[in-house]
Amino acid sequence: MLYCRAVRGTEAHSGARWRAVLAAPFPVDAGMELYHFSEEPDIQIFVPRLLPAAHRAGRTDVDVPLVWAIDEEHAPLYYFPRNCPRIAFWPRPDTTPEDRERWWGERRCSMVACVEWAWLDRLRETRLYRYTMPPELFRFHSVPGTWVSREAVVPQAVEPVGDLLEALRSAGVELRFMPSLTPLRGMWDTTMHTSGIRLRNAQGWE
Repeated sequence: MLYCRAVRGTEAHSGARWRAVLAAPFPVDAGMELYHFSEEPDIQIFVPRLLPAAHRAGRTDVDVPLVWAIDEEHAPLYYFPRNCPRIAFWPRPDTTPEDRERWWGERRCSMVACVEWAWLDRLRETRLYRYTMPPELFRFHSVPGTWVSREAVVPQAVEPVGDLLEALRSAGVELRFMPSLTPLRGMWDTTMHTSGIRLRNAQGWE
């Protein structure tokens, strides 16, 4: 799960894997846009921080303080209130015909995003802001669409996202409301790309 939050961090830690990743050449196409989303409208600087211990448990890819950003293609994953639990999925190049037929069918959307009904009012009411980040400070992370920096980052611009339901519609996202997200636990056993965000806030999710 992605932890994408702009708050002041702690002193940098070492990690052999991340020293190699963050020292590597920056594999970004000219003109790539990177963003960070927040409900705070006036962040002046993003300071690297460690993920909470619960998110780092058993992971070796997040053992240093980082600033996170998301690319334009995957940005709709964050057109939600920060703490809103959601599961999004779409086909990968290696998705099997069986999984594509069962989970995707003839859809022409960019992704399916599943949210609990309990979050509908907050989805309508939340004011969200999109920060444009300087791409030269970031390196690719192992999760598709995510980029990280070990340096403090001053955003290039900030603007309101506006109506989140309209933003999702305009991005070609099929929004699906459910009483609970727990029936989708098995999505990670399929060959679909599956992203789960803030699932610790989902009803009955352990």
